[in-house]
Amino acid sequence: MEQCEKPTSHAEKGVLEKIKLYLLRKPLPSPTDQRKFGHDFATSTSFHGVHNIVRNQSKIRKVIWLAVVLGSVSLLVWQIYSRLVNYFTWPITTVVEVQYVEKIEFPAVTFCNLNRFKTDAVVRFGNIFYLWSIVSKVFGVQEINANFTDSQKVIDFVETHQNFSITEFVKNNGFFLNRSTLLACDFFGMRCGPEDFKHIFTEYGNCFTFNHGENIQEKKKVSVSGRGLNLVFDVHQEKFTDNPDLGFADAGIVFAIHPPRREPRFDGLGLSSPVGMHARVTIRQLRTVHQEYPWGECNPNMKLRGLDSYSTFGCLKECRARHIERQCGCLPFTLPGNKIECDLQKYYNCVSPVIEHIELKALCTMGTHNSSCPVSCEETEYPAAISYSTFPRQSALKHLSRRLNQSEAYIRENLVNIEINYSDLNYEITQQHKAVSVPELLADVGGQLGLFCGASLITIIEIIEYIFTNFYWVCIFFLLKILKVTQWTLQSQNHSGNKNSIEEC
Repeated sequence: MEQCEKPTSHAEKGVLEKIKLYLLRKPLPSPTDQRKFGHDFATSTSFHGVHNIVRNQSKIRKVIWLAVVLGSVSLLVWQIYSRLVNYFTWPITTVVEVQYVEKIEFPAVTFCNLNRFKTDAVVRFGNIFYLWSIVSKVFGVQEINANFTDSQKVIDFVETHQNFSITEFVKNNGFFLNRSTLLACDFFGMRCGPEDFKHIFTEYGNCFTFNHGENIQEKKKVSVSGRGLNLVFDVHQEKFTDNPDLGFADAGIVFAIHPPRREPRFDGLGLSSPVGMHARVTIRQLRTVHQEYPWGECNPNMKLRGLDSYSTFGCLKECRARHIERQCGCLPFTLPGNKIECDLQKYYNCVSPVIEHIELKALCTMGTHNSSCPVSCEETEYPAAISYSTFPRQSALKHLSRRLNQSEAYIRENLVNIEINYSDLNYEITQQHKAVSVPELLADVGGQLGLFCGASLITIIEIIEYIFTNFYWVCIFFLLKILKVTQWTLQSQNHSGNKNSIEEC
C-alpha cells in the first residue's frame, strides 16, 4: 500500500522555535533574584522613606514608615493635581503701566457732516436717502424705519435707473472738504489744509481723515500736552441737508478718533459738535495687549487682505465682503476687495437680503477666539473727555462776520470749532500675562516632590526603570507560556493530521 503522508507545517513551528530561542537567550531571573532586585531598589533609591520601611526590623516602625510614605505620596498627588487643574484653567494676570514719553503719536481723526447730501441734488433725487439707507446696511447700521426702503418709489427708482452709480453720486453730491468748508486748520502750530485729509466712505457718506498714516513720514507727533489739532468748519446748512424722517435732525460735525491706518467706527464711538459751539476734546492713549487662546481670546494668525494691521471692525467688513461676493458676484464700494461694484439692482435684490441673512444667522461674529473676527492681540483706543463753549463769543462774532463776509446769524448757524489735544504725554498700557507658565509649573511640581518625598527628576527615572524592568520580566514570562501552549496545540494538530492522512491512504 502506497503511503501518501500529509506534510506538516514546519514553517510555523520554525518561527515559534526562533522566537522561543530569542527569549531564552537571557533567562528570567529566579524568584530569589527578583526579590533581591526589589530589595536593592528599596534600599538604594533616592525616594525618601522607602529604605526605612525595608531596613527596619520592628514591624511597628515598618507600619509607621509605611503610613508616612503613603501619606506623603497622597499629599503629593493632591498637590500636583491641584497645580495641573489650575494650569489648565489658563489663568492670566493683568498689569497696567503708564509710560511717559517725550513725543507721542497723534491719532487719526475722521470728520463727517451730519447733513450728508447737497440740497439741490436731493431735490432731483429725493430717493437718495432711502437708497443710501440700503447701502448703509453694509456698515451694520440699524435702520430707523425699514419700510422706507420697501416703498414703491424706491422700487420704481431702482428699476428705472439701471446705470445709476450711487458711488459717483455720493462722492460728487455729498459733503466736500475745501477752503470754503474748512476755514482754519492748525496742527501743533503748523498750518494744514484739505490736502492733509484723505477721503473715505462711511455711513455718513463722504468723510475725511486727518493723519490717515498711509505714509510713515506723514505720521504726526506732538511733544507738548494741551496742543494738537484745531479746526474750524463751515457746515453750510443751506447747501447740505438730510431727512429728519430717518432720524437725522442735527446740524454739526461728527468725528471719530482712531489709530492711523484703521477703519473709523462711528456706532457708539463717534463724537459730535453742534454748530455755534467750540468742542474741546481731551484724549488719552490706551493700549491693550491680549493673550492668545487659551489664555485670552485673540488669534495672532489672523490677517486682513486689505489692511496691514488687524482690527475687529476691519475683519467684520471683510467677512461681509466674502459673503456678498459669493452670493451676488459683486462688492459694495464701501467694502474692501477687487470685485466689480454692485449696481442699484444688485444692492436692492441681493446685497440687502444677504446682509440681513448674515445678521440673522450670525455669520460674522466677533469677540471670542472661535468667532469669525476675534479680538485683536493689540488694540489702541483714545478715551476722550469733551466740553463745549459758545463759538464765537460776542466780540469775535462781528470780527468773523466782516472777515467771512457773512451775517452774524450765519456764523452762529454754520461754524463749528473742534480742538483735540492730549491731556498728558504718556500712554497707559494694559497687558495680559500668563499667570502660570510651563517653567513655573515644572518648578512648582518639583518643589512639591522635594517637600513631600525628597524626590527629583532622577528619582522619577529610577522608579520608571524599576517598573519597566519588572514589566519586561512579566511580559517574557507570559510570552513563554503562550509559546508553550501554542507549540503544544500545533503538535496535537499535526499528530491528528498525520493519523488521518495515513488512514485515508
